[in-house]
Amino acid sequence: MLFNAKLLALGEAAHINSGDIIYQLLWFIVLLALLRKFAWQPLMNIMKQREEHIANEIDQAEKHRQEAEKLLQEQRELMKQSRQEAQELIENARKMAEEQKEQIIASARAEAERLKEAAKKEIEREKEQAMAALREQVASLSVLIASKVIEKELTEQDQAKLISEYIQEVGEGR
Repeated sequence: MLFNAKLLALGEAAHINSGDIIYQLLWFIVLLALLRKFAWQPLMNIMKQREEHIANEIDQAEKHRQEAEKLLQEQRELMKQSRQEAQELIENARKMAEEQKEQIIASARAEAERLKEAAKKEIEREKEQAMAALREQVASLSVLIASKVIEKELTEQDQAKLISEYIQEVGEGR
């Protein structure tokens, strides 16, 4: 009997009430509809807004990165140009210094040449003056010696002739 009582209890427990199931299923569908309307849709809207916000942030970050790269490239170009201009300035200064050096050297050489020529002319002039003074002294002494040697008086023509001959001999002796 115990066995029969257990089967009977199991049969009653196994009996399913279809009205309760339909009632619970109906309330479950209503609950799902309410959740969809009041919770699911706002939640999806928030998720969509968040997704759009993140996409906008990514786009802005990409734009900022591109702008930064553009500015970096511009800065590199400016630095390159600045270096090139500085190099050109240095090269121009070097060329100008070289030109000035050459001009100074050429000027110094010209001045030295001019001084050398002036000194040569001065030496030549002094030489000519010394020769003229020497001729005059030699002529005077010659006339004096000749007049004493000959012991006669010479005429001016004879004296000039003797002086000329003596000067020629002295000039050839140099």
